Parts: sequence; C-alpha cells; structure tokens
Amino acid sequence: MMYSQEVKTKLMAIAGPENVDDSKAGRLVYSYDATPNFQSMPDAVVAPRNTKEVSEIVKVCSEHQVPIVPRGSGTNLCAGTCPTEGGIVLLFKHMNQILEIDEENLTVTVQPGVVTLDMIHAVEKIGLFYPPDPSSMKISTIAGNINENSGGLRGLKYGVTRDYVLALEIVLPNGDIIKTGGKLAKDVAGYDLTRLFVGSEGTLGVITEATLKLIPMPETKQTMLALYQDLEAAARSVSKIIANKIIPTTLEFLDQPTLKVVEDFAQIGLPTDVQAVLLIEQDGPAEVVARDMEKMAEVCKSEMAISVQVAQTEIEADALRTARRSALSALARLKPTTILEDATVPRSEIAKMVRAINEIAVKHNVNICTFGHAGDGNLHPTCLTDARDHEEMERVEEAFAEIFAKAIDLGGTITGEHGVGVMKAPYLEWKLGAEGINAMKAIKHSFDPKNIMNPGKMFAKESRKRMVISK
Repeated sequence: MMYSQEVKTKLMAIAGPENVDDSKAGRLVYSYDATPNFQSMPDAVVAPRNTKEVSEIVKVCSEHQVPIVPRGSGTNLCAGTCPTEGGIVLLFKHMNQILEIDEENLTVTVQPGVVTLDMIHAVEKIGLFYPPDPSSMKISTIAGNINENSGGLRGLKYGVTRDYVLALEIVLPNGDIIKTGGKLAKDVAGYDLTRLFVGSEGTLGVITEATLKLIPMPETKQTMLALYQDLEAAARSVSKIIANKIIPTTLEFLDQPTLKVVEDFAQIGLPTDVQAVLLIEQDGPAEVVARDMEKMAEVCKSEMAISVQVAQTEIEADALRTARRSALSALARLKPTTILEDATVPRSEIAKMVRAINEIAVKHNVNICTFGHAGDGNLHPTCLTDARDHEEMERVEEAFAEIFAKAIDLGGTITGEHGVGVMKAPYLEWKLGAEGINAMKAIKHSFDPKNIMNPGKMFAKESRKRMVISK
C-alpha cells in the first residue's frame, strides 16, 4: 500500500490538519534539495510537533508501507532528501528548540530542527564552542548535519559532526523510540548505535533529539592568506605544514577561477592575478598561535608563496572566512547548473589530486573550479554547466567518474562530507566493494525490513563499471 485518504486521515489525527499538506504547491517546495537535476514529488508533507507524534506517524507509515524522508533545510548536495520514491516528507519546523545548555558537562541538547548557526551563537554567548561549521550553517539544521555527518572549514583541527554527537533520541522504522549514548566521556555498553546513525542519511530511523559535545572557546585566533603562482606548490605547502607537526584550525585552498568569481561576488580585495591561495587560520593560546603562524608562513615561503599576509583585524579575517564560505554561491551565478563534488584523498596526495582534476577537465572539455578543505584532503571540484546541454552533461558525468576513480586510486574516497544519497550511490561499490555493500544492506534490512526509511538512497540499482586510472 501507499499514501491514501485513509493514511491522510490518520496523519491529520496525529499531527493536526494544519500540519499535513498534500496540495501541489505544498509538495512542490519539498520535491527537490540543493542537488542539481533531481526532483520528485512527495505525496504529502507532515510537520510533527514532538517525538510522540513522530513515533505515531512512523507507525502509520510502517503499517501502510509509505516511504518517509526526514528533511532539514534541504541544503545537501547528494539528493539525500529528494523524495525519489514519493511518500511523506517529515518536516521539523515545530521541533526547533535548544532544550538545554549544560555548562557542567559541556553539552547542548537540541531538537532536530535547530539551525546550526543559531545554536553556535547560543553557546558562544556563554564562552563555549561547537566546532563543526558546514558552509550551509546559516540555514542547515542539526539533524541534517548529523544525518550527513557534515564537515566544514574547521574539520582539520576539530573533526566533523560525528566527533561531537554524544547522545541521540531516535524513532525506529517500526515506531519504537530509543535513546543512545549520554553525557559521558566514556561509554562502551553494547554496540555504538550513536555513531551508526550519524551519517546514515535518514535510512535507519528519525532523529528527534541530540546531545552534542561543547569545548571551551579558544582564547585567540589569527588568519593568514598565502598567494601562489603554482598550484602544486600550494598543495605541497599543505602537506609540509602538517609534516611540521602543526595542525591549523583551517587550511583552505582556492584556485584562480574560484578566486575570480568569489572576489567578484564578495568584493573584499582578494587577489585574482595568482594561480591559487591558501586561507590558513589558527586558534588557541596567544603565544601558540603566534608561533604556529610564524612557522606556517616560513613553510609557505619555502614552497614558493609569492606573498604571505596576516589579517590585521577580526573584521578583515571574518571577511576572508565569509568569502571562502560563499564560494558555491558565487560560482552558482555563472551558469544555470552548478555541480559541486567532494573527492577526498590523503593530505600527502593533494598535489597529485589537484593536477589530476585539471587534466581531467581539459580531457573532457569541461569547466571545473577547485576549492576545498585542503588540510584534510577534501577538495571540491565544481563544474559550471547547463543541464539542458545533454552532450555536455555526459562529459561532465564522465569527468566526475574519472575524478572519483582517481581519488580512490590515491587512497581516498568518493565523498568526504556531502554523503552518498542518490548521486554517489552508483560509485559506492568502488569504495566498499560488493562485500561492503552487502554488509550495509544487512544493517539496513535489520532496522528497516519494509524499506520505508528514505528508500532509494545509498544503494544503487546498478553500480557503475569501475574504471582504472593510472597512478
């Protein structure tokens, strides 16, 4: 069975008629996310008001085998929240409260619909710090971050979302409510279900509450911009900084095409006559920050940086960070379709990966700009194209397939932070192998035997044939 008048009547009885929308206009808004070329209409959009309602909604959907797609702000880039098999979209606009900030245990407990930046501002007001900072944090929600295991600019030093998730409240696909973890530094009681659900992309259950780890606010921070006329010299600097046992907060890479577009968008005086820049930030005690910035400047100069400049004010530093976060928005203005990917390799292979991306772009005659979190090996090759040009789109797809294959051959992966969803599902077997896919399917089936939780994600009907790339 699927969505029907009977199902609609039951959902309205649970959430209230005003929170069940199956109008064409209401459904259209939630038929796509930030991923180009994916759109599919849900049968209805349901906005529960609490965990009990989520549980009752899931029970109805389980009984009638109606697909469920949990959704935050829809900023993900792998079609992870596109309702490709119809069903209902679960919207958490009513469940958007910060429930507690615990200064004794250094935790914050939130509902799934809390906007990431709102929570960050709330904890920073009392001198605490939540490091994960996805570029979409102004509008992305905490549960969305958890489902995608979002990263961000500070991932090199502080890690990603999973490193800060201490406890979850989850509604399972049969409607049962479970709690995992707690406000604990140590907990090895049974399987680590908390980590299992982080990055599960809504395929195993519905997150209805999360307790996150906080840390003290760093004392100070400094930001530096290093300019290069050689792409590979910039990439080598990344590896050399880490090899010198310095772990900066942020170590970002932008190539010249990205620089030009970002400067045109942000108008902050970024240099556009260089081939690449590294945006480097360090935080911590003032004396440590000063020492590390000096050492990193020396490393950059030794690798042919033509200029190394330290931001003189926090306003200047914030402008640089904001410009980097605006890269996707800036690039998206140039062509009707912008495809942002995230191939990830070991840091030591960054230079090879940057060179390979440029060669692949030339080979397939496509326009690719590259930026990303170079410090943790996570590059974002971004193709500016037009989905209406089917011949070019075929070349774009082949180019990205070759980029993913190259990343794997260099010891990397097909996605570092964007997730698998529908976009990367055909390539997942390249990374995990058939045996790995089967193990994941077994986990999925054990939690969700009726396959109602975000179906069609992670597991492709057919995997792409693996290409061999010379190293």
